[in-house]
Amino acid sequence: MNRRDARTLARYNAWANKLIFDAVAGLPDGEAIKPRQSIFKNMVHTLNHNYVIDRIFQAHLEGCEHGYTARNTPDHPPLAELWHAQQEIDGWYIAWSDALTDAALAETVHFTFVGGGQGAMTRGEILLHITNHTTYHRGFVADFFHLVPTRPPTTDLPVFLRDAPPLLD
Repeated sequence: MNRRDARTLARYNAWANKLIFDAVAGLPDGEAIKPRQSIFKNMVHTLNHNYVIDRIFQAHLEGCEHGYTARNTPDHPPLAELWHAQQEIDGWYIAWSDALTDAALAETVHFTFVGGGQGAMTRGEILLHITNHTTYHRGFVADFFHLVPTRPPTTDLPVFLRDAPPLLD
């Protein structure tokens, strides 16, 4: 992965998060926290899982402790509070990617998984994981939209590149 790709992925992830948070916030009252057949309980708790993983890998990238003992918290904050926190972490990943060099992206980061065991990934692989991970779980949330029923937003990378191409120069 090169610096330009990293910067694009960080911006794509923030853009897609905004679309899904805006769409969830626009649902009828109670739908975002309505219990669903899912490991993550509801839409907001699913988005909270994404946030927790973003924070865990931020700590790995910074070489510090993250303080989490699981890949999600038992409960989730209100959607507006979670959205504020998500914007902060998305901004961090954008600033982090802007400051990287190609050489830094290739550096290996060693860490301990929350569930135990050792891990090692390059900084670029971590960013790719963050992007893939949030895309995957935004898909869970999007699927819940059909139960409301309403149409979820389209958060695909090609749509981002068409509708909000990053200005990286």
